[in-house]
Amino acid sequence: MADQSIPEARTPEAPSREPLSAKGRSREGVSRRALLGTAGATGLVLGAAGAAVGYAAAPAGATPLTSVGSGRAMFHGKHQPGITEGLQARGHLVAFDLAAGAGRKEAAALLRRWSATAERLMAGEAAPHDDTDVARDAGPSSLTVTFGFGYGFFGRTGLDKQRPASLDPLPDFSSDHLDKARSDGDLWVQIGADDALVAFHALRAIQRDAGGAARVRWQMNGFNRTPGATAHPMTARNLMGQLDGTRNPKPTESDFDRRIFVPASGSNDPAWMANGSYAVVRRIRMLLDDWEKLSLAAQEQVIGRRKSDGAPLSGGTETTAMDLEKTNAQGDYVVPINAHARITRPDQNGGAALLRRPFSYHDGIDADGTPDAGLLFVCWQADPLRGFVPVQRKLDRGDALSQYIRHEASGLFAVPGGAAAGEYVGQRLLEG
Repeated sequence: MADQSIPEARTPEAPSREPLSAKGRSREGVSRRALLGTAGATGLVLGAAGAAVGYAAAPAGATPLTSVGSGRAMFHGKHQPGITEGLQARGHLVAFDLAAGAGRKEAAALLRRWSATAERLMAGEAAPHDDTDVARDAGPSSLTVTFGFGYGFFGRTGLDKQRPASLDPLPDFSSDHLDKARSDGDLWVQIGADDALVAFHALRAIQRDAGGAARVRWQMNGFNRTPGATAHPMTARNLMGQLDGTRNPKPTESDFDRRIFVPASGSNDPAWMANGSYAVVRRIRMLLDDWEKLSLAAQEQVIGRRKSDGAPLSGGTETTAMDLEKTNAQGDYVVPINAHARITRPDQNGGAALLRRPFSYHDGIDADGTPDAGLLFVCWQADPLRGFVPVQRKLDRGDALSQYIRHEASGLFAVPGGAAAGEYVGQRLLEG
């Protein structure tokens, strides 16, 4: 859990979110809110547009959503959604393996189906086929759906020559306790929304769309704080109670795109990865029983920051630069040499930078009473060998936090750039 800040759930910088205005509904399609209980009143069924039977136009005076449900992210764009948007309240991560006998043709058809479904659901509309009505009463709720390719995908589709070198398997780390059944996968889908039913509805639609082309390899559920739960926007807290992500790179920074996204030219990556990124996914279990036995002071020494406000132990506020040389009266570093926040600083790792966008998770209580809880760590970078790997190697060698966490699953996925209007995600790879 690197000490890099998560983009605020609702900050001025967060792109690609907008209220679903009346104008937007007429341009992009009829919203779910506009459809509430109106099928019988209007009789205008949207079957011609491919929507599920029963979704119908509302009276002209229908009140638009003004709540959190009105937030909307755009499907089409330079980059895929779900990378630079703020944290979402509910998330699902799911990996698929292509079915036996499925190849490039079947994969292309699958990505075409998935893209069509994601575009409609992100607009607050019904799924193209056999909608389950789970999210019928909701607006888009800032839904994002993001697609990526794993290492094995390229061999199974005959596209080995198009596999990026940056997708080579991650090295082994001494702190790993990986479950292979919950790691990797041919295809990866990240779903996030600010409403749990909207997120589940998208998950179910994506799974149904897979049909016989792919089967679920693993699936994980996560959450974050609900938008509006705090008096003002702030860095999120994790399940250890720490402000988690104070030094995340921000889209307003001049070198943000260079560090997070593959450039359109001048890169060693294949052309189909232009404007894409690489996602490292790690299921990190927090050993909360052990952590919670520590005193507040001891917890702060492990992290190197105050628990109350995230300020460095060297003083100041959350955003104050950490003084790594400051010592106390005994001559000891105020920020311990093995503090998590010290080790993960980019200037301590050759400038390595990654954009963290995780979800917390809680999967129940083990038979011995131990909570199965922690972080679904997702980080984005233009090159994982220069982003995630050097930071994790350094953490492996002496992070004070390591005895309170356990890495239990891992994956690395190539996430292509966004689809242009009329395209599906991955089209430049599968039809290139």
